[in-house]
Parts: sequence; C-alpha cells; structure tokens
Amino acid sequence: MAETKLEVGQEVRPRSLGLGQRIPVRRVIQLVLFVLIVIGVSIGSYKTLTLKQGGINAAGWRDLVVFGISLGAVYALIALGYTLVYGILLMINFAHGEVFMAGAYGSFFVARVFDRNGFLNSNPVAAIAILLLVAMAVSTTVAVLLERIAYRPLRNAPRLVPLITAIGASLFLQNTFRGLFGSATRGYAKPTLLRGTWRILGVPVLRSEALVIITAIVAMVVLTLFVAKTTTGKSMRAVAEDKEIASLMGINVDRVIVTTFAIGGILAGIAGVLFALIFSQVSFFMGFLPGIKAFTAAVLGGIGSIAGAAIGGLLLGLMESVAPFLLLKGAHVPSPNQLKDAVAFLILVLVLIFRPGGILGTGEPEKL
Repeated sequence: MAETKLEVGQEVRPRSLGLGQRIPVRRVIQLVLFVLIVIGVSIGSYKTLTLKQGGINAAGWRDLVVFGISLGAVYALIALGYTLVYGILLMINFAHGEVFMAGAYGSFFVARVFDRNGFLNSNPVAAIAILLLVAMAVSTTVAVLLERIAYRPLRNAPRLVPLITAIGASLFLQNTFRGLFGSATRGYAKPTLLRGTWRILGVPVLRSEALVIITAIVAMVVLTLFVAKTTTGKSMRAVAEDKEIASLMGINVDRVIVTTFAIGGILAGIAGVLFALIFSQVSFFMGFLPGIKAFTAAVLGGIGSIAGAAIGGLLLGLMESVAPFLLLKGAHVPSPNQLKDAVAFLILVLVLIFRPGGILGTGEPEKL
C-alpha cells in the first residue's frame, strides 16, 4: 500500500488503495464478458440439442466433427507456415495464403491433364503423389521468391514495413493469378478412388477427408522430427533464439531463413492440394479466407509454437464446423453454416481479449 508523508513530527499513515485500483477494470470487463459468453453458449446449445423437429441426429454430428477435423488439418498445415516465419523473423507473412493458393493452382493444371488422359483414375496413388510434388514445388518457389524479393531488403526496417509489404504482396499475387487464369472458379478433378467412404474404427469417413487427415498428420510429424533432430532444425531454433549469436556461431542466417520459407511453402503446397480435393475447386481468391483463418489458428494455439499451430488449426476447424449449428440451430437461424466465417473471426477476437499468447503461449502481463 502507498504511504503519504505528512508534516514533520506526524506519524506516517498508510493510505489504502481504492477498489478501482485493487481490481483492474480490464479484469472486471473480461469476467463479465466471459460470463455472458458461457450463458449464451449454454442457452444456444441447450435449445439446439433439445429440438423436437428439425434437429441434427447423431450421424449428422459425427459427420460435422469429421469434416471439422479434416478442415482443421488443412488450417494447421497453413498455420505452420505462419508460425515458422514468425518464430524466425517475428513478422506475419500475410501473403502466405497466396502461397497456398499458388500450389493448388499449379497442381490444378496437372490434375486436369491427368483426368483427360485417364491417368488420374488408372493410377490414383501415383497421380496424387505427383500432384503433391507439383504443388510443393510451386508453393516453395513462390515463398522463396517472396523472401528474396519482398522481405529480405526490409529485414532491418521497422516491423510495420514488412507487414505492409506482405499485404501488398498478397494483393499482387491475387491479381497476378486473376490476370493469368481468369476470375472464374475452376473445378478440380478428383480420382474415383476418393469417392465414397471408408470405415475407420467403425466410423464412416469420406475417403477425401481420411486422406486429408492422414497426410496432415504425417506432414506435421515429419516437420516436428526435422526441427528437433536435424542440424538444419537446430540451426532454425538457434536463429529463432538470437540471430546475432547464431551468426557468431557460424550459422548462415540467410540460408536458415530461406529454408524456413521453403518449408512453409512445402506445407502450404500440401494444404493446397488437400483443400482442393475436399472442395473440388480452385480460384484466384481461394487463399485469402483460409490464410486468415490459419493465422487465427496460429494465434489460438500460440504463434511461434509448432504444436500450438497444430492444436489451433484442429480446434478452429472443429469449432467452425460444429459451432454454427450447435449455437444457432436452436434459435432457428436460417443457414447457420453461412456464419462459419464469423465464428472464426469471433474466436480470434476472443483469444486476443482473454489470452493474447494463445493456448501454448504465455498471457500478456497485466498492466496496473
């Protein structure tokens, strides 16, 4: 407690702090908001789960959960690109969504050729592998060029400058692909092998969704092992810790940064093919919303954390798939699925309010 010094000879009396000083106003607002959110979620969920007509049965909820997991796996792969670059350079690469789009578009033309000559259905495993390789090559090329042309000259500039540059690069790539390939949405050929369902642990899962989940798990496990076990991975962790010290230890910082962008491009290319296989279409604008949502997933999990990006992507995909129906169906809101984007951005706002550091990050220190 603060003390106030009186005239000479008088005793010093402690001055107690007021209620507004003992309890930060921000904490009170957060508590009230949290209570309102809990009440709203509880009422909405109760009304939906107790609907007598027009409700969703167990099979419907199961399908929503599986779709949410597959969508979350795609978000996680894109989010890893955000979190890797942020961990190294402390910048948000807002053009990463267009890196994802470039990979999907690059594989689209190969998929169309394979579909026309029958290779896509006669050798589906080889065809999908080639599509993934093409997408990874295209996305990696775009990511490395972005780093070399747009970001490297600004590495020592104020942090706001690379951020604005990233937004400009995103718009440039969008309009470049629009000018080259048109603004129409194009159908993405899918092999017949991925049509229908498989039963996994007794649960029917669409084959395309199963492929997405399995591929994403393998990619994230490989990335984790790469960062933890290889010399390049250790160099990436050293550069993320302190670039100057890493340089004095003989680590080529520029090479590590390029490698980081390349790895992000590889993951974005994989995500581009998986996303196209789920929704069977590509467009010049397809990278914008998934890119923003993947950034949301990275913030949700704790940007800079590989495990956080994976967890954040999974949670965001699940909430985006399930939450609109769970919270709004009981209120008879028409087409609640149309509000899934609002759910994603609401999650971003709430995370920034309650835990800016994310699930695996550290919360912002309270300022009194």
